[in-house]
Amino acid sequence: MQFHGKRVVILGLARQGIALARYLAGQGARVTVSDAKPAEALSAGLTALAEYGRINASAPPIEYVLGGHPPILLDGADLLCLSGGVSADLPLAWEARRRGIPLSNDSQIFLEATPARVVGITGSAGKTTTTTLVGLMAGSGWPRADGGGQPTAIGNQPSAISQRVWVGGNVGNPLLADLGEMRPGDLAVMELSSFQLEIMTVSPHVAAVLNITPNHLDRHGTMEAYAEAKSHILRHQSSGGVAVLGLDDPGAKGLAALVRGRLVWFSRQAEVSDGAFLRSEAVMLRTDGREHKVCDVAEIRVRGRHNVLNVLAACATSGAAGVPPEAMRQAIGEFTGVEHRLEFVREWNGVKWYNDSIATAPERAVAAILSFHEPIVLLAGGRDKKLPWDEFAVLVRERVKHLIVFGEARGLIESAVRSEGYAAITLRERMADAVTAAARIAQSGDVVLLAPGGTSFDEFVDFAERGVKFREMVKAL
Repeated sequence: MQFHGKRVVILGLARQGIALARYLAGQGARVTVSDAKPAEALSAGLTALAEYGRINASAPPIEYVLGGHPPILLDGADLLCLSGGVSADLPLAWEARRRGIPLSNDSQIFLEATPARVVGITGSAGKTTTTTLVGLMAGSGWPRADGGGQPTAIGNQPSAISQRVWVGGNVGNPLLADLGEMRPGDLAVMELSSFQLEIMTVSPHVAAVLNITPNHLDRHGTMEAYAEAKSHILRHQSSGGVAVLGLDDPGAKGLAALVRGRLVWFSRQAEVSDGAFLRSEAVMLRTDGREHKVCDVAEIRVRGRHNVLNVLAACATSGAAGVPPEAMRQAIGEFTGVEHRLEFVREWNGVKWYNDSIATAPERAVAAILSFHEPIVLLAGGRDKKLPWDEFAVLVRERVKHLIVFGEARGLIESAVRSEGYAAITLRERMADAVTAAARIAQSGDVVLLAPGGTSFDEFVDFAERGVKFREMVKAL
């Protein structure tokens, strides 16, 4: 779509909305940004766009409608763009559909415009770790502009010598912000959420689906709708594309029928003919009819069985993008994790404190608990996403020394674990009080683990702010 002279409405003034407004205004579009929050709550975004306007005086001025999304926004609009935090079921989005106004977002526009080859990664759990690791692998082994390497293939098409590897999307920085610097032959590795994918009509060249398990049902309503949103990462690939699926996960495996091009698997449980798998305690890769040992499991420096699976996913995805096994091994040996994901904070009075604020679903809290053999004092809570707590409750009974629950979901979680006969529970309203209680309860040799199982929105802007505050509280003990 050519944007010059078009009227584009953007809903949401956070990272994605800011990147969209800058890019579209730079393309000559007449941009209106609307946010449900009032101006006093949006100072950072407004300042960022005001600075952009000063630097790019020739771009059309950006207009604002704040404090709500009135229907008049759509009058004369050619396109409605939704930030990731804005539901596609918003009344204004349905009104746009009724009027025949197309919907888009930063990821869709990026994929339509980028000259780079793109690897897209989604899943209910593990996508940020996998995306980061694929970026490190590609950065270690992707052919460079100085001739240090040979051209590789993505899908069935040989690529040009690459200039740079870019990593972004839902993982942090919207890649649309870097689009002007990208060149043919570059590789972009992007994390994609179900919120982004649900309205997208274009797919990346290499598309990985790690798993599809209950998550975000407060947003999507049903598992069927959630899985359908995830499937969009594959639905628009051509026969020249590559799909990477988790063989061990029924949700991801069930998408195989949608694959039009090459199908690559990863698995902890079975050997695969094309992809990554475990053999004894070694990470193996099969690609182009050849088999390679990437590394031993003992070389993986991040905790948890789920991170072994993330490494396998990264190897299968990187292999599909043409990254050599030796670069994979180098990146695995250097990778110590992503912040807020089983992040070691400090040892204090013989107690080790870990931050897994990213665990915003009970399933992810379960994975965090299973990463430790030491006695655990667990901090759980936040806001519930209408997900089942049964498996979490059983594991708490089996593996957790003491449970401290906080936030809006504390009563719900308490009820779930008490139904399993577990009684070592402390209730606190706020996370700060939960940290204080943990410092009093934990003994030398214990682990204190923040793995909430709920979102942060009852007390914090997002999981990252929750993790930062947790680190600050622990370091202040």
